[in-house]
Amino acid sequence: MIILAATPIGNLGDASPRLRELLGSAAVVAAEDTRHTAQLLRLLGIEHRPELVALHDHNEHDRAAALVERAEREDVVLVSDAGMPTVSDPGFRVVQLAAERGVDVTAIPGPSAVITALAVAGLPTDRFAFEGFLPRKAGERSRSLAALAADRRTLVFFESPNRLAASLADLAAAFGDTRPAAVCRELTKLHEEVRRGSLAELAAWAAEGVRGEIVVVVGGAPEQAASPEQALVEVQQRVAGGERLKDASRAVAEATGLSSRELYAAALAARRSPRGER
Repeated sequence: MIILAATPIGNLGDASPRLRELLGSAAVVAAEDTRHTAQLLRLLGIEHRPELVALHDHNEHDRAAALVERAEREDVVLVSDAGMPTVSDPGFRVVQLAAERGVDVTAIPGPSAVITALAVAGLPTDRFAFEGFLPRKAGERSRSLAALAADRRTLVFFESPNRLAASLADLAAAFGDTRPAAVCRELTKLHEEVRRGSLAELAAWAAEGVRGEIVVVVGGAPEQAASPEQALVEVQQRVAGGERLKDASRAVAEATGLSSRELYAAALAARRSPRGER
């Protein structure tokens, strides 16, 4: 089978007994960075040395089939540099192919930067969405955020410390300066820090420079009565950002309580009218 194994995101003490037992007996481990995994084995005091196979963003498409074929004969362990494989890390293509071919997939749960940040942020946890890394280019980032501005769920993002200030400023522009948020830095490590405040406050703080591994948690959009006209504008903005009209209408309807069918029909009518022609 394929075994997805979560590894510590910082503190080595978070390595579970099951993870230690697995790594101490595994024949083959597909690792995001074989050097990092070899070091992890040493730091955990594991003398057993499995075969380490590199599996990263640049080679997963080519190596997935071979790993799944091997998993038909023996267990293949997948690890990333930190946290759970496939969650903004390599492994998805392997799991997808294994499922298609009827190869069993299981997981050894453990540390997750997404869940850890969500838990400590002090923002609602009943409904949330993980959005991964925001686009690097400012224009693409702004369009992505415009599509998320009305989302009522708490949103979780990964971000590079070098882009954090710019991303927080764009978040404030798209979601509003006062939207509550938290920047979680170096989770589980010695210099762990959780900075809470409004998006505007956090953007000003980050402008001075921030280091370390970053997770950003942003509160969902407040409930507000939207007029059909406002909702139609949001649908049109989402479509302009690349969404299908049907998907945009459904998303805005869920956020506003308006009819998805009526929003779809209004957007089609606006597109056909002389003013809506392009």
